[in-house]
Amino acid sequence: MNMREKSASDSLCIAHLSDPHLTSLHGARWWQLINKRWLGYRSWRRKRRDQHSSEVLDALLQDLRATCPEHVLITGDLTHIALPDEFRQARRWLDRLGSGETVSVIPGNHDAYVRTAWRKTWAHWLPYMESDPAWRSPGRGRKLFPSLRVRNGVALIGLSSAVPTAPLVANGRLGARQRERLVRILRQTGERGLFRLVFLHHPPRPQDENWRRRLTDGSALCEILCREGAELVLHGHGHINARTSIDCASGEIPVYGIPSASAVGHKPGHCAQYYVYRLLRAQGHWQVQVNVRGWQPEAGVFAPVGEHQLRVPAMPSTNC
Repeated sequence: MNMREKSASDSLCIAHLSDPHLTSLHGARWWQLINKRWLGYRSWRRKRRDQHSSEVLDALLQDLRATCPEHVLITGDLTHIALPDEFRQARRWLDRLGSGETVSVIPGNHDAYVRTAWRKTWAHWLPYMESDPAWRSPGRGRKLFPSLRVRNGVALIGLSSAVPTAPLVANGRLGARQRERLVRILRQTGERGLFRLVFLHHPPRPQDENWRRRLTDGSALCEILCREGAELVLHGHGHINARTSIDCASGEIPVYGIPSASAVGHKPGHCAQYYVYRLLRAQGHWQVQVNVRGWQPEAGVFAPVGEHQLRVPAMPSTNC
C-alpha cells in the first residue's frame, strides 16, 4: 500500500492494530503438535478459526488505504501457535501492508508459543522489527528489543514481552536487559524532545490482566516509565478496548489497548477495530487526535465508531 509522504514538521499519523491471528493451520502435521501446540491447535479447530476472518483483514487493508497513515504499528499475535509456516504466511501479509520502513511489528505470546529456531520464525519479520540503523545493536530474537524508530519527532519504541510459557499460561516478560536498555532509550529520546510512544503486546499494568495472562515484570516497567517519562503506551493481548493510565508523580501516562484486528464479533465488545492517532506538536504540548475505526459486519467495511483528543506536554529538547 502507498503511505503518505513524510512531512518535515513534528506531526505523524499512526495506525495501531493488534492480534490479527491472520494465519491458517490447515496442513499442520501431527509431529509439529507434540507439545503445547496441541492445545492451541485444538482451540483453533474448535473456535478460533471461526472468530478471526480473512474477510475482515481484507477490509482492514482496504480501509488503511483510505485513512492513509504514515506508519502502522502491530502489537503482536500475528500467528496462532508459532509454526514456521505461519511466520511465512504472516510475512506475505505484511508485504501487502507495506514495507519495513512504514510498518513496525513486535511479537505477542502466540508468536512465542514454544521455543523455536530464529531462522524459521522471527527472522522472516526482521525488516519490520529492527531499529533504525542509527539505533541498531547486534543480536537477534529478543535481543532486537527495545526497537527504536524515529519518525517526524516521534520515537516509536517497541518492546517484546513474548516468551514461551507453560500450557494454559499466556504471561509475558521483558527481562532485565530489555528494561535496562529501555531506560537509556527513554532518556536519550526525552533529551531530544521527542514524543515517546511505547508499544508492546501485554498491558503494562499487571492489575489489568489475571495472573495467567499478565506481564510479570509490569510493575518494574511502570516504574521505569514514570521515572524516565513516556507520552503514550499502546498494547493488545486482551482483544478488548482498554483505556487506562499509568499514574506517576508528574502526571498520567495514557495507555490504550484494542480488540483483535480480525475478530468477526461473536462476543459483545470483541468486534475488530483499529485506532488512528494523529500527533501534532503545538506550543509546549502535543495534540493527539484518536480515531477509532470498527468492523461493520452488515456492510462488510470498517467505519468510524468513536473519537477523542488528548493534550500531552511536550518535552523540551536539551540538545545544543
